[in-house]
Amino acid sequence: MHCKDQISHKDYQRSVDWLQSKTQHRPKVAIICGSGLGMLADTLQCQESFKYSDIPGFPQSTVQGHIGRLVFGELKGKTCVCMQGRFHMYEGHSIYKVTFPVRVFKLLGVETLIVTNAAGSIAESYHCGDVMIIRDHINFPGLAGLNPLNGPNDDKFGPRFPPMSGVYDKDLRKLAFDICKRMGVTQFVQEGVYCMVGGPNFESIAEARLLHKLGVDAVGMSTAPEVLVASHCGMRVFGLSLITNKVVKSYEDSETTNHETILEVSKMRSEMLQKLITEIIIHMDINNNQA
Repeated sequence: MHCKDQISHKDYQRSVDWLQSKTQHRPKVAIICGSGLGMLADTLQCQESFKYSDIPGFPQSTVQGHIGRLVFGELKGKTCVCMQGRFHMYEGHSIYKVTFPVRVFKLLGVETLIVTNAAGSIAESYHCGDVMIIRDHINFPGLAGLNPLNGPNDDKFGPRFPPMSGVYDKDLRKLAFDICKRMGVTQFVQEGVYCMVGGPNFESIAEARLLHKLGVDAVGMSTAPEVLVASHCGMRVFGLSLITNKVVKSYEDSETTNHETILEVSKMRSEMLQKLITEIIIHMDINNNQA
């Protein structure tokens, strides 16, 4: 990836101008839905949706379980925008295209980004169907130089050297735990470290063992680039991983992972996740930027 792939401020603004000409919604919260989790957008009232293919500059989502629409609407009076389907590097998109919507959200006035993903468990104590509140992440592509902030820094969005400590908002994580207690679902809820790998293949046993030694709890193929750009833009970030499979770490284990199983588990937990994220948005104080 070369810096010539970098997208200009005008390109983001072109998408923003088009969207603002088509909808009166001015969202403060954006939600990025992972594999099989696009049903979160269905809870929005007064919906207006736009196909990615119609939005100037937007890439296309090609993965099963990712519908490929931007949905605007209201959740108990709070205006939101929801991505039904995200973009991945393994689809052939540049890292700049993967994170394109996040900067569009910033220019639309979004203050809080909620990211969800389907992930495999590395931690021994995790089970399929668990929900992991993301405390921190390891961004393997970023460590290897595939970073959406490469190239000249756009000071209109953020600083040249943004810190990443505490990127997943502590107040929002606490709010999520409190809501889970009220919902009576704490037995399914974990908090841990997410690791992004490039994909599209699932991990080898040696790779899974390496991640385990590094302190990774769950692994997937997304999220970190979007979170990095959101943090650079000054947004609050909250992240959830739905544990859809256990990553194989033993040569004696004959189990394998497939995308169909991931979508099945997503469907099983969809109602709980829908309610949890709805409650988080309802109870966060958007105007004062506090949970």
